[in-house]
Amino acid sequence: MAVVRLRRGVVGETRRVCHVVPLPGPGEIPDSLTALCGADLRPGEAELLHGITGMPCEPCLAKVAPSVGQLSAAG
Repeated sequence: MAVVRLRRGVVGETRRVCHVVPLPGPGEIPDSLTALCGADLRPGEAELLHGITGMPCEPCLAKVAPSVGQLSAAG
């Protein structure tokens, strides 16, 4: 998994959220990457981040976050 954000100029600042993207396997070079929320990211449109920086994509975050039940059980 990787965290990426669309580059400046590709979309407006309010749409530059941090997406979670499954990485392709070794040797695979896909035409695009698909974020957990379904956003299609084309080559050259996104930048790789070293963590969530700025506003996260809520649907992507919801797919990787533990369930509320697990959080409350941890106490």
